Amino acid sequence: MAKFEESIKELEKIVKALEDGEPSLDESLKSFEKGISLIKVCQKELESAENKIKELTEDGETKTFESDES
Repeated sequence: MAKFEESIKELEKIVKALEDGEPSLDESLKSFEKGISLIKVCQKELESAENKIKELTEDGETKTFESDES
C-alpha cells in the first residue's frame, strides 16, 4: 500500500504549496493535473483493498468496523 501513502503525502505537498504561495496559472494547472493523477492512484488502491477485504469475508459484504478503543 506504499503507493497510497506516497500519493497522499504528495497531494498534501501540492495543497500546501498552493495554499502558501501564489503560483502562476501554469504552475497551478500543472499541480492540479498532478493532483488528479494522484487521486486516481489513491482511488485505485482503495478499491483494490476493498476488494481484498470482500474476498476475505464469508459473505462478501463489508461490515461496519467497530474499534475496541473507546
